Amino acid sequence: MGDRRIPEPAAIARDAVESQAPATADEKFALTSSRHFPDWLARMGTSLAFTTYQAGKVFFIGLRGEGRLAVFERSFARCMGLGVAAGGRSLALATQYQLLRFDNIVPAGQASGGNDAVFAPHVAWITGDVDAHDVAFPADGRPVFVNTLFSCLATVSEGHSFRPLWRPPFIGKLAPEDRCHLNGLAMDGDRPRYVTLVARSDVADGWRDRRADGGLLMDVTTDEVLLEGLSMPHSPRVHEGKVWLLNSGTGELGFLDRAAAKFVAVAFCPGYARGLAFVGPYAVVGLSLARDNRTFQGLPLDAALAAHGATARCGLLVIDTRSGDTVEWLRLEGVVRELFDVAVLPGVRNPAAIGFRTDEVHRVISIDDE
Repeated sequence: MGDRRIPEPAAIARDAVESQAPATADEKFALTSSRHFPDWLARMGTSLAFTTYQAGKVFFIGLRGEGRLAVFERSFARCMGLGVAAGGRSLALATQYQLLRFDNIVPAGQASGGNDAVFAPHVAWITGDVDAHDVAFPADGRPVFVNTLFSCLATVSEGHSFRPLWRPPFIGKLAPEDRCHLNGLAMDGDRPRYVTLVARSDVADGWRDRRADGGLLMDVTTDEVLLEGLSMPHSPRVHEGKVWLLNSGTGELGFLDRAAAKFVAVAFCPGYARGLAFVGPYAVVGLSLARDNRTFQGLPLDAALAAHGATARCGLLVIDTRSGDTVEWLRLEGVVRELFDVAVLPGVRNPAAIGFRTDEVHRVISIDDE
């Protein structure tokens, strides 16, 4: 491997945030976790990343040398989908008008300032503001993303904003109208396979009229509707032979029972569930507070929270899919109120990333001499 010039520890660490670190002059950022959450990360040999478009940040959650939680954040406009490439060296992040690819520049077995992975931006594709949601890496390494504004799956294009790959058969044409609120993408191996959408609508913004019960899970290889009657479903994922997803409008994590063609709920999540990743038998679920607008109001989730004697929270849940029990949790309060996506970084203990708001990106150079 060639030599890599990596910022000095102070350059990497200066944007790291501690629990209770101030976020703005008026609001604080507070992070708390269950007592054994750090032990769970250590035992699973992983770290986590999650995005918030509301606060415009991507967070990395890992462990310091003494086993305490390490929290690192970077700011990008409207952080949405977060995809991890096979092997975990590259990340794809959907932002307001571009897709960014980050690559880990720390050689295996080494560290930089206590970080065993530093993800540096190397490629940007300018898509325009297409309201990109979930994003993933297929076999060729070119990101595939949910183009919500144009109601289609798309990939990046060298000479254009995007190249459409698939759209629901009931969508009459490509139009910047967010007709069905296509939002979630699940890969099956190295190809796009399943998507979630809020309603079967072919008019501009028509999905809002069917938020409570119009949601679908579809197979993009066959155009088949696998589930219907869902409430604002998000984050489909294939794990251990099952298609998992979040029925966000009811606050449920569950999976597709193919034989019965029904959604099987495994756990209730006290918040608007969005963002899903897996570590062995554990599901990591992102939670958001309900927005004070029509999109999040009037859903079955309201009654479910009341029935459980709960109020919505923002943070992460670690759920044992075998029992449905929440075994660990991470809670966010203050400036961060809504999350979108969650990713697992296997084999990484304490990750960091390079952003654009300081000059450190000028000084990060890695050489491919293989």
